[in-house]
Amino acid sequence: MKKLDEQEMLHRMAAYCSSAERCEQEVRQKLEKTELEQEAVTRIISRLKQEKFIDESRFARAFVNDKFRFNRWGKYKIRCELQRKGISEEVIDQALALLEAEAYNQVLMELLKAKMKSVKAKDDRERYYKLLRFAAGRGFQPAEAALCLKRLIKDSAHEEFDME
Repeated sequence: MKKLDEQEMLHRMAAYCSSAERCEQEVRQKLEKTELEQEAVTRIISRLKQEKFIDESRFARAFVNDKFRFNRWGKYKIRCELQRKGISEEVIDQALALLEAEAYNQVLMELLKAKMKSVKAKDDRERYYKLLRFAAGRGFQPAEAALCLKRLIKDSAHEEFDME
């Protein structure tokens, strides 16, 4: 494989960033696999930032939106993944603040409702804690999950009573 020069790598990384939102860490990892010098890598990244191919806040907003809407992750799991990608706390907080509380609680409620049907437990207490662990694994805070579970349990008790 021929060694690519800095200008060619800049064009390739611009195309890479154009195909999807990328954070600086992803681009840096890709560039460090090449045989470019560290100064060249730094220059390429700064040029990509300057020309808005890399924008950490735009990346964080897109990441939060996608992981919440499609993967149905909670704020905690999203925050951890963004931290792993080297995004600053301030940018993470701004991106997470864009999530609507009503939609967030609705997604949590839907997840718990669906999971409640498949959870096998010997009693209500065990079912409650299994669902709480499930929600925590999805990145939702235990306090939020507990509130939703209490509402779900109360609603299901009313439904059973109405059916009789």
